[in-house]
Amino acid sequence: MGPASANPLEEKSLKKWDIDGTLEVLALDNAALPLPLSLCNFSSFALGLPPPPVHYSQKMSLLTDLINMNLSDTTEKIIAEYIWVGGSGMDMRSKARTLSRPVSDPWKLPKWNYDGSSTNQAPGEDSEVILYPQAIFGDPFRRGNNILVMCDTYNPAGEPIPTNKRHAAAKIFNHPDVLVEEPWYGLEQEYTLLQKEVKWPLGWPVGGYPGPQGPYYCGVGADKAFGRDIVDAHYKACLYAGINISGINGEVMPGQWEFQVGPSVGISAGDELWVARYILERITEVAGVVLSFDPKPIHGDWNGAGAHTNYSTKSMRKEGGYEVIKKAIEKLGLRHSEHIAAYGEGNERRLTGRHETADINTFKWGVANRGASIRVGRDTEKEGKGYFEDRRPASNMDPYVVTSMIAETTILWKP
Repeated sequence: MGPASANPLEEKSLKKWDIDGTLEVLALDNAALPLPLSLCNFSSFALGLPPPPVHYSQKMSLLTDLINMNLSDTTEKIIAEYIWVGGSGMDMRSKARTLSRPVSDPWKLPKWNYDGSSTNQAPGEDSEVILYPQAIFGDPFRRGNNILVMCDTYNPAGEPIPTNKRHAAAKIFNHPDVLVEEPWYGLEQEYTLLQKEVKWPLGWPVGGYPGPQGPYYCGVGADKAFGRDIVDAHYKACLYAGINISGINGEVMPGQWEFQVGPSVGISAGDELWVARYILERITEVAGVVLSFDPKPIHGDWNGAGAHTNYSTKSMRKEGGYEVIKKAIEKLGLRHSEHIAAYGEGNERRLTGRHETADINTFKWGVANRGASIRVGRDTEKEGKGYFEDRRPASNMDPYVVTSMIAETTILWKP
């Protein structure tokens, strides 16, 4: 005769987990014994059962709780996410490190390094690239005292690597003549949301097309606005981070949106736009949607995506500033080809003279003319001072390049 069973209920009952997580013991001396979920840990161990099933919603709730954990309740340490521009000049990279205490001054942050051979920024035999912290923002994902850190990139000798466009821009913005003029920028970043599996705009039928453009610009409704939750989440996240985001709107092509950053002064315009792009890419990552900055994502009778750049100097904002604006526009016209070459890859597919653009080979300006290279607003003309809009930059432009080039041409360059 074998040893007595250690489990008094063994072979005397049929045991199962009910759908709501309640353990039911059936056919135990002709009586049912329900056990509440709170006793499951003890009961399952005592009865030799596996632990109760954890529903997917419970798992996600726990994950959300951990993600939203406030570290400041238990430690002074913070997490700093270092962000930089990758080898394509448009891809964003980041990695995180622990700091012993909160930091608000980027100059007090440690430099760091990464494997540049894995980002197409250095050869494998000499792969170390150094990150120099330049600007700090609040982290809308980890929150608390945690931070996002915009960095630029250097080789170990302290020289900027080719994809570091911030270094040259900072030199221009630190020029005494530029500092005196306090250049302001308002950057209009257009982008397209794509379905992940098919790389086709959000809201479009797979392999097909929606109705023609017209009802989508600033549109409302399930058949006109696609991805608004992503857009609103990004808006609030940027405000939390301390980015001077000034608005959002649906664009002319369905699945396309725009956010605006500014007015921002000098180099900060580039810092803020790059971090706003990073935050947007993180949000689309969570949403399972692909973010595209392609200046012409869909061929045919559809609007492209730009990054219209609004600009003014102190002299333009003063009485008599309209004459300063006209002289600045004249300078921009003289260097049109140089600016076009620096205003984004694939821009020739967008600047066709159609869909609210000027032809890429022609420079022209006008008041309230969205088919011009440079547009001056009615209010600026009426008041005799203000700002103008450079409509040429593509959505994939580097804001450090575009903002500094406009300042260099209009303030420093002597024809």
